[in-house]
Amino acid sequence: MAYWQLALIALGVVWVLQAVGTWVQMRHYRQVMSGVAERWSDGYVGAGNARGTLGKGVIVVLVVDGGGIVRQLLVMEGRSVLAKFRSITTFDGKPLDALRDPEALAALGTAQAQAIGRAVEQIDRASAKASSAPEAPAVAAT
Repeated sequence: MAYWQLALIALGVVWVLQAVGTWVQMRHYRQVMSGVAERWSDGYVGAGNARGTLGKGVIVVLVVDGGGIVRQLLVMEGRSVLAKFRSITTFDGKPLDALRDPEALAALGTAQAQAIGRAVEQIDRASAKASSAPEAPAVAAT
């Protein structure tokens, strides 16, 4: 077999492996998000992402109750499609403002801090939208 044919076959195999790996990772992400939605029926969920050094990515899922208290912080970090979410319990039970403090996030690393910041922004937008929604008019009984 010619060299170019072997290279083409290898490229096809790598492409299929990448597609399968992406499917597995997306399935895991959907399972985590549905688990969060089932466990916490009220409050807000924010997701943030950031690129780390040398392509190492970070995805954060942040769950906050209606009063702005952190319920759960999940972080997925790595270069591989085999990366899984892990829970960071340091901020559980603390106010959302604790995640706005750069000193508190310094121990987590730049990429994680950036992803958490994006998740916090998403929660801020969702809570502002929910609080600015007009109340339903009262219906008078006849």
